[in-house]
Amino acid sequence: MGIYLDNAATSFPKPYSVMKKMMEYMQDIGATSGRGAYKTAIEADRLIYNCRKMICKLFNGSDPAKVIFTSNITEALNVVINGFLKEGDHVITSSLEHNAVWRPLKTLERDKNIEISTVCCTDEGITDYNDVEKLIKSNTKLIIFTHASNVLGAIQPIREIGRIAKKHKVKFLVDSAQTAGAYPIDVEKDNIDILAFTGHKGLLGPTGTGGFIVNCYIDINPLKSGGTGGDSKYPYQPDYFPNRYEAGTPNVVGIVGLGEALNFIYSVGIKNIRKKEEEIIEYAIERLKSVKKIEIYGPKKSDKIVGVVSFNIKNIKAEEISYELDKQYDIMVRSGLHCAPTAHKIMGTENIGAVRIGIGYFNEKEHIDTLVEALNKIQNKYM
Repeated sequence: MGIYLDNAATSFPKPYSVMKKMMEYMQDIGATSGRGAYKTAIEADRLIYNCRKMICKLFNGSDPAKVIFTSNITEALNVVINGFLKEGDHVITSSLEHNAVWRPLKTLERDKNIEISTVCCTDEGITDYNDVEKLIKSNTKLIIFTHASNVLGAIQPIREIGRIAKKHKVKFLVDSAQTAGAYPIDVEKDNIDILAFTGHKGLLGPTGTGGFIVNCYIDINPLKSGGTGGDSKYPYQPDYFPNRYEAGTPNVVGIVGLGEALNFIYSVGIKNIRKKEEEIIEYAIERLKSVKKIEIYGPKKSDKIVGVVSFNIKNIKAEEISYELDKQYDIMVRSGLHCAPTAHKIMGTENIGAVRIGIGYFNEKEHIDTLVEALNKIQNKYM
């Protein structure tokens, strides 16, 4: 196995207990949740509820029923954005959003005439929360912010933005794709109304898992309708949590795996995970600086970013660097625009992209040393 440095896309490896728990479910239980009164179906119910409860506790939510499972964070964001916003509404968002936010908003701008305002930031991705308040208007209904950029790594001042949103009675939606499981989040202290999360990154769970947690009163029309296992005679989607937003057979095996991943996170502790990742991030930034003709983007301080570091090396295309790292050195990174063209516009790399390393809990300093050594050899090759 080579060196995996693409944890910003999906975390790897997963804790062994996650795979073991999923296999045990497939072999010994197999039933779906909410669809039967026999013992294995009841056990599936219990496992899903336990996962809801652990997510609720992790983010300091008030009610496990308000943890809604989706197939990924993109679906979660789409449920909220499309189900809440109405024609003529105004939305405020960052200049760093992933396409999971930007594309739904632009589609609503075209189809439902919503207004979009983006908050300026520095070329390192630092946002002044005071600039958010300046953009609020009488028809502002939603503020959406990434918690940390998936390109620059920059952590955004969500607590302060949430305070401003509450002051003006505007709902606040946070995309925690790069922070959930790797950085402390408290929906109460951070003034978050809705937190969207994904299971397969910092939460160390399998792909196909994600969702959102509701921490306010809000009317969101469901994205889909269908069977929920109950109220079957009623011709419309139920209006209570979580069934209102969970039509169809749930991904039980994925949620079981996510629940086991949460057990691992609880056993280690979010603060300890963050502490280790900060050490690797700081080491990576300093070691990368030794590579000739490298340009590192984003804040250069480990306490200002998550485990995302993007860079380019002069006169070598990003895709060539990632190809060489994989082919010659078995090091896995990502190059391109990372589904976040607005962030690359801030960086001035919208036409060339960048190389991105995604640092995770299972990376070590030795991985960074090997990466830097390989980058120096690649640079010598192209000189």
